[in-house]
Amino acid sequence: MTSDSGPALARDATVEVRGVSKWFGQKVAVSDVTCSFGPGITGLLGPNGAGKTTLLRMVTGLLVPSDGEVTVLGHDPRRTPQVYREMALVPEDDAVYPALSGRRFVEYAAVLAGRPASGAEAAIAEVGLEGAQHRPIAGYSKGMRQRVKVAAALVARPRVLVLDEPLNGTDPVQRAGLIATFRGMAAEGHTVIVSSHVLAEVERMADRVLAIVDGKLAAAGDVAAIRGEMRDIPYRVRIGTDGMRELAAALMGLDGVISTSIGDKGLLVETADLPAVGTALPRIARDLGVRVTQFEPEDESLESVFRYLVRRR
Repeated sequence: MTSDSGPALARDATVEVRGVSKWFGQKVAVSDVTCSFGPGITGLLGPNGAGKTTLLRMVTGLLVPSDGEVTVLGHDPRRTPQVYREMALVPEDDAVYPALSGRRFVEYAAVLAGRPASGAEAAIAEVGLEGAQHRPIAGYSKGMRQRVKVAAALVARPRVLVLDEPLNGTDPVQRAGLIATFRGMAAEGHTVIVSSHVLAEVERMADRVLAIVDGKLAAAGDVAAIRGEMRDIPYRVRIGTDGMRELAAALMGLDGVISTSIGDKGLLVETADLPAVGTALPRIARDLGVRVTQFEPEDESLESVFRYLVRRR
């Protein structure tokens, strides 16, 4: 597969998903998805329950597709177990052994991957758990458990790294560190697949995203490109200010502004021309003598994008 076939298909693909569906009884979790992943970071975005985890479990061989096929490095992972030496999964749930120390858990993961257990020290340092590595995982916080799972995946230096909501429970400093680690893996030519429902997280990591809605591939590309196609609906922007009424009235005088409304979380503006509002806002605020503390386009949030995609289907 190559990118010439469409934005859902990666150049130099290491993971290929062809016409894959998965159903559980009468419930269809994934429906006829075709996409691929290559070196670098690809974000798999979708609301909770969209089918992201089911798709990743098929990619990693934990689930068998009801229809279609998945290959990793040219092989079906369920038929070629050697693939698992080149692939690692950080699951969303707590797949850890609580009685083990963090160090022993990562060493165990290294041995299972056919790597030297001595690599555990570097993997633990990479996620910032040196001070807690000899403590039982049972006493770890959620953020620490997330990081020890990442260390257990990194110790194998996999060609394909699959991350299902990897930043859950981590604080801002920990998130920044993990994102830097994932970007470093991508820069080295590894394939990194990150599933998340939090757009801001994925935007910091991935240049390319695949959007999943109701088990179907709804869009591919980057978030800006997806939003750029949404020309038939207005942009929505939330503005924080100490002069909401004055600013609302002044903004209504701009061409392209459709409506303004005042709420508990600030001034909400609907406009057909977001750049024009952003350009005019500093001048208007200065003329009115009011302070602007927030300018946040709501349509850049994942939930807004998906609401549009669901309506369009």
